[in-house]
Amino acid sequence: MTNVVVKTLFLVIEQTYIDPSSLRFDLPDPQQDDISTIDFLNSLEKAWSICEQFDLQTEIWRGRILRVVRDREKKGGDGRGTGFLQWLREMEISKSKAYSLIQLADSSDNLVLDGILEESSVNNFSKRAFIETAQAEPEIQHMISEAANEGKDITRRQVKSLTDEFLAATSSLLPDEIREKTQSNLLPAKFVAPLVRELSKLSPLQQGEICETLRQNPEIDSVKDMTNTAKWMGKSLDASLALRALQNKNLNLDKATQEALRLDSLGLLSDAFGQAKTIESSILKFHSAWKRLEGLQERLWVESGSSTPYLRELLDTLQTLTGPTIRVSLGELSGGKKLRLQLVEEDSERLEPPSIEMTK
Repeated sequence: MTNVVVKTLFLVIEQTYIDPSSLRFDLPDPQQDDISTIDFLNSLEKAWSICEQFDLQTEIWRGRILRVVRDREKKGGDGRGTGFLQWLREMEISKSKAYSLIQLADSSDNLVLDGILEESSVNNFSKRAFIETAQAEPEIQHMISEAANEGKDITRRQVKSLTDEFLAATSSLLPDEIREKTQSNLLPAKFVAPLVRELSKLSPLQQGEICETLRQNPEIDSVKDMTNTAKWMGKSLDASLALRALQNKNLNLDKATQEALRLDSLGLLSDAFGQAKTIESSILKFHSAWKRLEGLQERLWVESGSSTPYLRELLDTLQTLTGPTIRVSLGELSGGKKLRLQLVEEDSERLEPPSIEMTK
């Protein structure tokens, strides 16, 4: 299939699946007084859902076309996807958008090929509802697809609600007391499902401590509190894993987090990790810029001479930012204070960022 043919298919998809001249909606007059708010909103939601259905079909077919172009390049291209990327540039499509469309097409084809969803039933989904269904557990996919095959309209809210109910009622991360109450509708799934998602990010030790608290008090307020606790624990864990200062150190992060929890200081610990991560990232960026500025300053110095006194004066001033000792003004808001940073680069085999000695 030539590029010309594929491009032609790509451009006519909208005419085939979204022909603006064929869409006619009797939208309510916003100035009309004799229509209730409910009827007004229902009319708009119906028109919007039809547009989303057309939009979904268009994007699925766009994904299939992009997949054809990509696979053709895999077979006859240079092996690096250059032709595919060039095609995307010509069609003014970003690489991330292209692969999201291909993923959407793959999801649609898989649901249909597996016999879960009838091809015509795709029209019963809103675009976001279909994407949520494609990413859901197989059990959720079957339940949603059955409803769609029966002609029911599927919204993202319905998919999310069903996903929450399934997650809250079946997750092995929850203690039996919470799971049983959820199955008996004594605990709303919309509160329990976020807890499951946060628990999945934690270590078994942290999960066990939270579950023990829930066993002792399997009530909705406890579920909410433990969800927030798990959220702070997860943030602390993510930040700590990214910190170079903690690497190759014999630290028990789980125990440290437990102690912060006992002091009711998880928020402070998470904030401390976040600030430490910001400092490390800033230092690494600073080091890269410092080395580059030093190289540029040296090149300009070589190019300059007695005939460029003003340039030399400028380069002399820049040396305050390129040597092993750097001086930076903190501005008037700090009372005119300055920072003096002493940089000492250590052996790269230690895999540590350069050391910075700082004095006011």
